[in-house]
Amino acid sequence: MGRKRDEKRQIKNVTEPNRILSYFKLELWPLTLVTVSGILYNVGMLAGPYFEGQLAQRLLDIFKGEKDFYSMVRLAFFYLAVILMVQLMRSIKRFYVRRFANNTSRNMRHMLYNSLVNMRKDELEQEGLGPVMTKAIADVDACVEGMRKFTTEVFDTGVVLVAYLALLFFYDWRLALLSCSFTPIAYFIAGQLKTRIAYYNGEYKKSAGRLNNATMDRISNGVTYRIYGGETNRDIAYESHLKDYETRAVAANIWENTMQPLYNIIAMSGAVLIIYFGAKNVLGTGWTSWNIAAFTTFLSAFTKMALKSSKAAKLFNSVQKAQVSWARIKPLMKEYREPDTRTSIDFSQPAKLMVSDLSLRWPGCAQVLKGISFSGDPGQIIGVTGPIACGKSTLGKAFIGEVPYHGSIRVGDRELSQLSDYERSRLISYMGHEPELMSDSIEENIRLGEERDITPYLQAVCFDEEIAQMPHGAATTVGSSGIRLSGGQQSRTALARTLYNARQILILDDPFSAVDKITEQEIFKNLHMLTKDKIVLLISHRLYLFPSLDKVLFLDKGTGIFSTHEELMQVNGVYQKLYQAQAEGGGQNES
Repeated sequence: MGRKRDEKRQIKNVTEPNRILSYFKLELWPLTLVTVSGILYNVGMLAGPYFEGQLAQRLLDIFKGEKDFYSMVRLAFFYLAVILMVQLMRSIKRFYVRRFANNTSRNMRHMLYNSLVNMRKDELEQEGLGPVMTKAIADVDACVEGMRKFTTEVFDTGVVLVAYLALLFFYDWRLALLSCSFTPIAYFIAGQLKTRIAYYNGEYKKSAGRLNNATMDRISNGVTYRIYGGETNRDIAYESHLKDYETRAVAANIWENTMQPLYNIIAMSGAVLIIYFGAKNVLGTGWTSWNIAAFTTFLSAFTKMALKSSKAAKLFNSVQKAQVSWARIKPLMKEYREPDTRTSIDFSQPAKLMVSDLSLRWPGCAQVLKGISFSGDPGQIIGVTGPIACGKSTLGKAFIGEVPYHGSIRVGDRELSQLSDYERSRLISYMGHEPELMSDSIEENIRLGEERDITPYLQAVCFDEEIAQMPHGAATTVGSSGIRLSGGQQSRTALARTLYNARQILILDDPFSAVDKITEQEIFKNLHMLTKDKIVLLISHRLYLFPSLDKVLFLDKGTGIFSTHEELMQVNGVYQKLYQAQAEGGGQNES
């Protein structure tokens, strides 16, 4: 529990999640340890070239008889002790760099997750599931990896380059300038390639999103394609996406990775000059006077510095790749929205519903409904119906905040638009067109984490006997989006969930569309008993039960009439025709 509280605290501290610097600020303590250990480690790296030179000189002195073997042993032992200390600093630095990366990855994913779960369904659909998954997984990984490499290379390359340069200048500043003149060339090439690398990585990410979409489509709609013989066409389309992904992945990797050998060759070219001019220094005809120790130290320091500098050029490419990923996820990195559970509403008391002059429109679209007014008292079941595409489902979604509205929806003395998401969830239960089942067991789809007994609700939706015949009972897994259940079983699972979590107002959108007439009658009778102190809005095309409802809201051509079934049969010809057509057809669903 303490760990969970600590994670929650860190998430709230990301005050500007759309700025990379915020994530660095959040990890000041690990980065401080990285700084201290990184400086000690990289300055200690000078011990390698220095001792290598001293060992070479000591070996020559032994051959000349000027030193004994034990002096070599003492020097080697001292060298080993220094290296152990340097490697200890390296271990500390790497540990805290990895901790920084892990914490940053967690915080970024939390911010992205929070943003996604607070988006409206239409916004998510516009974003696309495949691209969202690519951003949530691959792009976060690439972005954090770029931050990790940057943090690491600041010391493994930046500090150590300065240290090596200082050592080289100490021994021979002229030769140091001459031999190191090749390194800026590698940096220049890396800088020139950054635009191309950004382009190819951007195209690769887009292709990955399209491939994810194609994969999910192929899996989700596999039965449909098989029934209509469309498998071959979809397989060809999938292969096309896969080929495009492979091509773009190869292109991105080529420009990012194949330049590394070139950077190495360019940076190491200065070694030729060191061998030539360094030999002159040893012979006493160069710019300065060297012994074997100085020559070996200079050459060793240069080769190590050249390898590090070539990695710095590759670092530019990695950072550029991370910038591409950051640009993709940045619009989704919004301020953390913590659920506000503070409220002064007494959710246990039944409340009256009053809808006045309600108008609805989807963002950027024409108006769907206008001037809708109706009311409901606890214990009432209100039918909502009308011709196809008249706005029934849109009305239901206005109650859960999916569609902005003008006018008034009041529950008791509270305006719905002024309530928080938490308060709305305590007042309203909703079952939409789609069951929206999780890939979990039947019981978990109903409980949603609660621990009460689900048996009465399975009985209420006439699903208990079927579940008893399943090998695992209510623990049976429903599969992705409920694919292992029939349409009627999916619908009844969703209805049982709504009744199990019933609030003051229940919005039921076509809850009986996938069940037969007898089952519909039985479920309706149970529904009436379970909602005696609640208000139910029953949205449906099926009018068979409407004579038994307390009130009916009939929607047509953007407006609505609120009355009883009997009065509508007398005053509204469209409603009368719809009802009579279904009555003559045995109460079947209108299509």
